Amino acid sequence: MTAVAAVAAATVGAVALPAAAAGDQPWRTHPAGVYISGVQHAWQFRGDHSNRSLNKQWVDVTNDSRRARNLDHWTLSDRDGHTYTFHHVWLAGRATVRVHTGVGWDTRTDVYQDRRTRVWDVNADTATLRNDRGRLVDAVTWGRSHRGAVEYHVGGHRR
Repeated sequence: MTAVAAVAAATVGAVALPAAAAGDQPWRTHPAGVYISGVQHAWQFRGDHSNRSLNKQWVDVTNDSRRARNLDHWTLSDRDGHTYTFHHVWLAGRATVRVHTGVGWDTRTDVYQDRRTRVWDVNADTATLRNDRGRLVDAVTWGRSHRGAVEYHVGGHRR
């Protein structure tokens, strides 16, 4: 291989490498498969602060691997620092748990933050999922800095 060909191959290879290969994606340090799969942040009726309305604001966390994942001490937070900590939650393989803002009884598929006010900002916010060691697993951002209703994933999967 000539020197020019070697430099060209190295350049193409470096450009084609995913960022994870460079080691700058901390969310890849935890077992793959858990990510934020959906966010309903815009649900609101003017002046409606009922628990029913609050529970229509939610974040879905999905495990697309075959094995169950222990989410004990994982956290879900907004950009203002409101944090929900998962307690005694096992997420089955190929399953989703919905994290509601309001008050309710936790089940296998739905957990509740037990809040009396909204968490997710309708106009712009970020939902951040961290593992039990505080490492970033996934984050979804929406609002002013993004076009339309586009949601941007920092880690995990992009859908």
